[in-house]
Order: sequence, then C-alpha cells, then structure tokens
Amino acid sequence: MQNRLFIWSLTAALAGFLFGFDTVVISGAEKTIQSLWQLSPGTHGWAMSMALWGTVLGSMIGGFPTDRLGRKSTLLWIGVLYFVSAIWSAAATDVYSFMIARFIGGVGVGISTVAAPLYISEISPSGQRGWMAGMFQFNIVFGILVALVSNALISGLGENAWRWMLGVEAIPAILYTLFCFGLPKSPRWLIAVKKDRLTAEKILTQINPESDQAKVSSMADEIEQSAPQEDASNGKFWSSQLRKPIALAFLIAFFNQLSGINIILYFAPRLLGLAGFEDPFTAAIGLGLVNLVFTFVGLWLIDKLGRKSLLLIGSIGYILSLGVCGWAFLTNDDFKVVSNAQNVIDAAGVVSMLDSVDYREVSDSEKANARAALGKASVELAKDSDASGARNGVAEIVTVAEEVKAAASKRLGSSSYLVLGCLLAFIASHAVGQGAVIWVFISEIFPNSHRAAGQAFGCFTHWILAALLTLLFPIVIANVDAGWLFVFFCFMMCLQLLWVVTMVPETKGVPLEKIQKMLGLN
Repeated sequence: MQNRLFIWSLTAALAGFLFGFDTVVISGAEKTIQSLWQLSPGTHGWAMSMALWGTVLGSMIGGFPTDRLGRKSTLLWIGVLYFVSAIWSAAATDVYSFMIARFIGGVGVGISTVAAPLYISEISPSGQRGWMAGMFQFNIVFGILVALVSNALISGLGENAWRWMLGVEAIPAILYTLFCFGLPKSPRWLIAVKKDRLTAEKILTQINPESDQAKVSSMADEIEQSAPQEDASNGKFWSSQLRKPIALAFLIAFFNQLSGINIILYFAPRLLGLAGFEDPFTAAIGLGLVNLVFTFVGLWLIDKLGRKSLLLIGSIGYILSLGVCGWAFLTNDDFKVVSNAQNVIDAAGVVSMLDSVDYREVSDSEKANARAALGKASVELAKDSDASGARNGVAEIVTVAEEVKAAASKRLGSSSYLVLGCLLAFIASHAVGQGAVIWVFISEIFPNSHRAAGQAFGCFTHWILAALLTLLFPIVIANVDAGWLFVFFCFMMCLQLLWVVTMVPETKGVPLEKIQKMLGLN
C-alpha cells in the first residue's frame, strides 16, 4: 500500500514538474524573442511575465475548482492547460499571441500550486506528510533542471530553436494528464465538502492499511469534527479567527519571492553572461543540478529537523551568498564593462535583424530607434572601456564589443567564479529552506474547510510578487547595477530571518486537525 500511496503522491507532484519546466524554459528563449519581435524593455518585461500573470489568476481562482470539482479533477485539467500552452507558444507568430499562450500555461501553474500540495497533504499520514508534500517542490526543481538541459541541447538547432524549447513541454503534459485518471479522490474533501463519508472511509483504509475499521472510523470522525457544520463555501475566510494562518501564508510567500529566486532562475543565462561566462547556458545547468541535489537534502531533513529549522538554515545561506555576490558586482568595474558590451551586441543584433526582415514591412522610425539604441549603448561602453573612436558598420561595432567583452571577462578571472559560487550557494540555501518548506507549510496551517482558500491565498501572494518582479527586472537591470539588486534581496532576507525566529511555529509531525488547535483555531 505504501507503494500505491507513493505513486499517487508522485503523480500529483508531477504537476510541479510541468510548473518548473514551464516557468524556466523561457530563459532560453527570452533574448531571441526580444530580438525577433524588437521588444522594448517594457514590452519584453510583459512578454516574460505574462505566464506569471496567468499564475496570479490561477492561484486566485484555484481554490474554486479544487473545492467544487475536487482535487483529482482539477489536477487532470491542469495537464490540459499545460498542453495547450506549449503548442500555442511554439507556434506563436507575434508577441501578442505568444503572451496569450504563456498566460494559459500560467493559469495551469497557479492552479497546480493550490491543488497539488493540498491533495498530497490530505492523503499523507502525518509522519510522512513533509517529504511527501515536498515531492511537489522536488518535481518543480527537476522540471527546472530538465528545462535548462533541454534549452542547452536545443539551442543549436537554428533560428527556430526557441520554438522547440517551448513546444517540447507538450509531451510530459500529455503523460501527466493520463496518469491523473488513476488518482483516488481526497478523503478529506469527500467528508468536508461532498459529505460522502462512506467513500472517504474506503480511501482512508487504502491509505492506512495497518489500521482496523475502528481506527479508520476515528480518523473520519476527527476530519468531520474539524469541519464547520455549514458548507465550507459559506464560511468566512477573512476573519479574525484565521488571522494567524493568513499572516503566516502571506509572509512565507512574500519572503520567498523577495529572496530574488525567480529573477535568478528566469534570467540565469543573462546574469551569468553579465558575470563574464562565455557559455551561460551550460553554467546555468550547474544551478539546476545544485537545486536538485539540495532539494533532496531538504526533503530528507524536513520531517527530521522540521520546517522552522530549515527556514533558519536557508535564511543564513541567503544572506551570506547574496551579500558576497552584491559586493563582487559593486567592487569590480569589469562587470559593468561586460554588461555594457553585451548591450551593444544585443542592440546591434536588433539593427541587423531589422535590416534583413522579409516577413513584414519595417518602418524608417523603427530602424532609426534601433540605431539610436545602438549608438547610446556604444557611448556607455566607451565610458567604461577603451572602445572609443568611430566605427564603420554594425559588424565592426559588434567585433569591437565582443573583443572588449572577452578582455573584461578574462580580467574578471576568479571574480566570475566567485559570483557563480555565490549563485550556487544561493540556490542550495533556497532548496533546503524556502523551496522545501513553502508549499508544505501553507498546506498545513489552514483548517480543512478553508485549506483550499488558504492555499490559494498563499499562492496568489507568491505569484503576484513573482509577476511584478519579472515585469520590472528588464527595466531595472537596464538602469541599475546588478550588484544593488543583490544587496536589496540580501536586506530582505535579513528581515526573513527575524520573522522566522520570532513568528514561525513548528508543524513537524503534527496531524492537520491538531495544527488548528496549535494556532488557536476552534
């Protein structure tokens, strides 16, 4: 039976694999898309964050289908959304259809962060709930790693490589959807929402084969007593009674995003390029591998050390890695030279592409704006390097910029590897701390009747912040030294450490119904 329970949890957690793949696969396509459709920093930010805005909507409405249709049916339809998004994104002919396709996938991501951890926590025994619910996070990380490897393998397939990067997600989406047909319904949902105790007891017996009928009936009684007498949908979520779990869900999601994790994952190749790496796609795979390994560590420790201890360890790791990374960027001028040289190369690429476009008419103003951007980037580069003097033609400008970038990258030497080491330490800290804990913790702290709404609230907070940060990043990085971003995120993690020490309770090994009493919920 334990094997069957593991398969059920793993199947639900595969929604996390698609979540991780979908959200990070864009990192391999974002620069090509920006050049292909000549996107301004603002429009580029919208294109990159559109999936996250879909995730905001999905997390906001995810509690409704999860309660009304049930956990199982909701998980199944998530796979359909992922499939449609993958095919549509790969076939997009303009930035607006691309945004719509990414938005649909984002809706699937948002609903999955509500339904999957909630479903796993409701079918898991309390002593195993941490690592079983944590499989959702492991699959997110595994999906991230597979996306990074996939991007690296596909990047050499020519001008349409970005389409293959996005479209290949359709394969795991179909498989996941088929697997969901084999899931049982959640016994807690059957009792609290559908009032179907008979079916729930049959599933509880399957989950707890070592328990006799009296013990199973006692479990069902406890679930029944923890639910209010009125229908769950009529209960008041925004009430003073729920202020503690609401505050905890908001703050863990808030600090999760203000660590900068999504910025570093989504724009990993770009950030590593700014750090002086000639092959940032391969370097980014290292981040994915570290994420996977330390997620294993986090899952192994979550039911041993507990949720609070892992958050403490992660907070300290965040602070050290982000602080050193910010210091490195701010004290070595060659990082800025590399950044300015890359801006020239990107701007020159837009000019060359506009000169050769044959599928639409390019206006004179578009060409003039592109050349103006190239001129501005060249001036900025000349300020911080010896790349001065007039240049004839785009090709010569690019040659000079590449030479300046290569020279600055060489001078960086060990500083580049210091930044990479800090990013690896940052990812490890996240995987052991926030990454392992967030979805488990939010799924534990709300009562049965409000668990779907509470999970949706925590996920909404998480994703609205992720969307805003991703939207603003292209604009901020074009105007602010990357070092200051790392300093800002470091400061926020100092605040997280204070919060964990003073406010976070330990839920390790505590049955869901008893956590309600621990938080003062009647």
